[in-house]
Amino acid sequence: LGVRLIQRTTRQRGVTDAGRELYERVRNAVGALEEATEAVREQGREPRGVVRVSALPDIDLMGMPALLAAIHQKLPRIHVELSLTGRVVDLVAEGIDLAVRAGRLGDSSLIAKRVGTTGSALFASKAYVKKRGRPQKLAELAGHDCVLFRGRNGRSRWAFEGGASIDVDGVVSVDDFSFLAHVLEAGLGIGPLPMFVGKGLPLERVLPDLQMPGGPVHVVMPSASYVPARVSAVRELLVAHLQGVLAG
Repeated sequence: LGVRLIQRTTRQRGVTDAGRELYERVRNAVGALEEATEAVREQGREPRGVVRVSALPDIDLMGMPALLAAIHQKLPRIHVELSLTGRVVDLVAEGIDLAVRAGRLGDSSLIAKRVGTTGSALFASKAYVKKRGRPQKLAELAGHDCVLFRGRNGRSRWAFEGGASIDVDGVVSVDDFSFLAHVLEAGLGIGPLPMFVGKGLPLERVLPDLQMPGGPVHVVMPSASYVPARVSAVRELLVAHLQGVLAG
């Protein structure tokens, strides 16, 4: 090119302004060429390799074990690495291909597919209802044992669609829906669960006319112009599975 791109000395080296400008102009083109080459290689070949997925610890309530079995049956050459964590993972920095996220998305650079919402309702075991009776009005919850999700100092406010709400005292407070479901099954009281969870357990819905507002659930992946076949295949199965679970 007739210009110096890299400045070298015996102790260090660096990129010149010309080198930096060349890099910025060609890196997208080089990346696109690499992606095109990989895409051609994958044509007609069974998806294979590792797909890294991040999700919340209570993802098992959405039937994830059954989904993993289905992925293994349909895509036997793909290995899924599932990381369960409550923190928001930096997908690019940690090499994550897909993530399941509940609530509002904060990173607008992600490619997101909304799969449903997590509306909640109140549930209790049949044994508890038989022993303590079934509340007919919202105010009657004050006379019942309540199991709280992330309560503070033994108290929580339960808000419902339409504007109704009530402050309740709790016999116990937990921060995991899977464990909360087990507590309710043990007959400890009345508590909130996502509806798709409660319907699949031997529990009875309490005050069925009331529903707690839910948040959106998305399957996200880093923004990219090229998605490997293995990631695309797992994403397709994951999206279809979660849509079915949340719709039910």
